[in-house]
Amino acid sequence: MSPEVISEPSNGILDRVVKFFEENQDERTKEWFLSGSITPLIMILVTYLYFCLYAGPRYMAKRKPFKLEGVLIAYNAVQVLLSIVLVYEGIEGGWRKHYNYSCQPVDYSRNPVAMRMARAVWMYYMCKVVELLDTVFFVLRKKQNQVSFLHVYHHTLMPVCGFIGVKYFAGGHGTLLGVINSFIHVCMYAYYMLAAMGPKVQKYLWWKRYLTVMQIVQFIIVFFHTVQVQFQPTCGYPKSIAALLTLNAGLFIYMFSSFYVHSYIRKSNGAAPQRTAGKAGEENNNQLECKPKDAVEANTRPAVEAKKAL
Repeated sequence: MSPEVISEPSNGILDRVVKFFEENQDERTKEWFLSGSITPLIMILVTYLYFCLYAGPRYMAKRKPFKLEGVLIAYNAVQVLLSIVLVYEGIEGGWRKHYNYSCQPVDYSRNPVAMRMARAVWMYYMCKVVELLDTVFFVLRKKQNQVSFLHVYHHTLMPVCGFIGVKYFAGGHGTLLGVINSFIHVCMYAYYMLAAMGPKVQKYLWWKRYLTVMQIVQFIIVFFHTVQVQFQPTCGYPKSIAALLTLNAGLFIYMFSSFYVHSYIRKSNGAAPQRTAGKAGEENNNQLECKPKDAVEANTRPAVEAKKAL
């Protein structure tokens, strides 16, 4: 066999893919924390999955759930503040007057506006890593039923998307997703912060179902915002990335719509759910998204009415 034939596999598809990603990484961000190589992120995610799906539940099996009310209030308050900063930076860093809503290529220059958006993308990525704690809190509080497929899928996927964004697309058309998502998180983490304050506050949190509606609307906006790129031959934003964003948005539209129908429409037509344990109005208050297995209402009205009926 000739040397040429032996060396041919090095020019295969895998090598070309690796070469493509090496040559197209954003030089501005490759030295930023957790942005140079994906290996540290993979190690974090593997540890996260191992703890939340195996080690954590086994550790908590014969232990009482941790009471983390103070921790959750502080955690959710920090998340609210970070999300507000992300919304502001995303708007001022591009979408208020510098970006085109029809097609916005990534600006890889080092001008102040481009660097501001790049830093916002990196901060968004860091927030997605920190949000892995949502699931950790579930496990420590023995809320394993909340660790649904959608919850784990979402929390595992978003840091990977954040890494790809920082590494290759730190700006441009796809950043509108981050701005809208951060606004949703302002509302969500504010909700969970208030819910962590106990029954006296929880009875005013009747608007939980509308958080799910906001999520659905978010993904509908992202779907149409990204799908339009496919119909613009001269658009400089990568059509493959726009297609992935469109596909992901469509998937989440389906999952969150299914959750809404199951948790609110069908249950409103049936018997009121009974609480078998815990205090009236007890709430999962460190949850990022309204997940399919999180069907507990935020207010205490059903429990109060049940008591009155007795």
